[in-house]
Amino acid sequence: MKIVSQASAQSKPESVEEVVGQLQGFIRRAAETGGAAHEVERELFKRLLQLGYLLLQQFFDLLGDGDEGDQVKLANGHTVKRLAQPQRRWYQSIFGCLELWRWVYTRGEKQRIEYAPLDARAGLPAGKFSYLLQDWDQGLAVESPYGQVNTVLERMLGLRQSVGSLEQMSRTLAGSVEGFWAEQPPPAAAAEQEVVVLSADGKGVPMRKAADALPIEAHTHRPGPKPGRKKMALLGAAYTIAPYVRTPEQVLEALFREPLPIPTPDDEPARPKPQFKRLRAALSEADSGQPGHAAQVIFPWLAEQAQGRDPDRQRPWVVVMDGQPTLWDELESVLGSAPRVEVLDLLHANGYLWQAVHLFHPTGSDLALKMMKLCLLALLKGCAQTLMLWLADQAEQVGLSAAQRQQLAKIIGYFRRHRHRLHYDQYLAAGYPIASGVIEGACRHVVKDRMERSGMHWTLPGAQAMLALRCVVLNGQWEEFMQYHIQQETARLYPYRTKQPDPEPLPMAA
Repeated sequence: MKIVSQASAQSKPESVEEVVGQLQGFIRRAAETGGAAHEVERELFKRLLQLGYLLLQQFFDLLGDGDEGDQVKLANGHTVKRLAQPQRRWYQSIFGCLELWRWVYTRGEKQRIEYAPLDARAGLPAGKFSYLLQDWDQGLAVESPYGQVNTVLERMLGLRQSVGSLEQMSRTLAGSVEGFWAEQPPPAAAAEQEVVVLSADGKGVPMRKAADALPIEAHTHRPGPKPGRKKMALLGAAYTIAPYVRTPEQVLEALFREPLPIPTPDDEPARPKPQFKRLRAALSEADSGQPGHAAQVIFPWLAEQAQGRDPDRQRPWVVVMDGQPTLWDELESVLGSAPRVEVLDLLHANGYLWQAVHLFHPTGSDLALKMMKLCLLALLKGCAQTLMLWLADQAEQVGLSAAQRQQLAKIIGYFRRHRHRLHYDQYLAAGYPIASGVIEGACRHVVKDRMERSGMHWTLPGAQAMLALRCVVLNGQWEEFMQYHIQQETARLYPYRTKQPDPEPLPMAA
């Protein structure tokens, strides 16, 4: 079998032995001349890549050219014939690109290849990029722009890849995510005294302008993003956590980072951490602001996660979300009348309170800070209704303008719509979470940190692929997922592949 470098032989050594000899000679000379360690390290790495290339070449030579005779009968009963000439394929490894010529079998000269013995035996991928290179490529791409991935790997390995190939690789890899999740075992059951926590939130993803989009001057001038420029990525988070009982005063202290005159027990327990956290994301085809069909993916998944963690409904289910009505409506459609504790995310409520306070006092003033602390403490103590009445009364007493009173009325209406989700005194006493820090962090890590960088715009398939892969990474399942993907691809590509016997363990160097 002919195997050559994509860049031709150039100055590559002819044998493994020659490279090993050169390595040993290089090390001796470096030691004699007092070479700098980092320079020796750099040159040694280049030469080891060269050695790896030759050893991989040797591996394919040992596998042979895949010739199994003029005809082969497949497991499905079909008889396929060997083509008249060996066929070429490229294999881009981390060591370099190899050109493989091997025999293949079809049912006719113009028919598709049904059997390539070498490909099957070596478990080669569908395209030219090795699975290890795909792993490294996408392990970097889920964190960094595709162009930067190319720059890093070219500097390290001397490989040049196109951005388009990395994007397509992401989409292909993401095609295995749904199957991977479907085969995952049920989440670990909630331990005694733990609560099951569910949360969801959306984040806009900047999209590429469609080819048939109207020119800028054709758009109606109005505030906010142009239609179609962003799509909502809806994220769901599920985890279990031990109760953490706090007082309203302790929460207030934590929010304002100011010690209050409150006695704190010396043996106060450490704050518990979320356990068995799982994230999932889906991209809506609707414009940003509307969850669309993404909600039909995320909320049923959240229900499955809760049911898997607490199948006998022995633990409280706590749902923490912001005030977006569509999210709560979708939750209702999935969970129905199932018992649960619904909590309006305190940080979002906090934002509305600040808006109300700034109607009375200037931003940044001491009076605004003092009023905010009083309002928030009242909210945390379960006095939301009294607080709303007090704010309305204050508006009359200080003589807010008509526009200010209208704005205050909207804020009060917001809290009244969510009044059954404002029992923070009860939530704190039970040790339930009252802020959606996990899902807020997920939106930042999954979307903002990778998909909202300056100048980035996405296609729908590309964005959904990146969302899926980033969730796999943040769930701590990347290695497991890559093994699953490789197994699925191998079974799909080579259904007639016979399992090779496990090799004998390699002897350890003395």
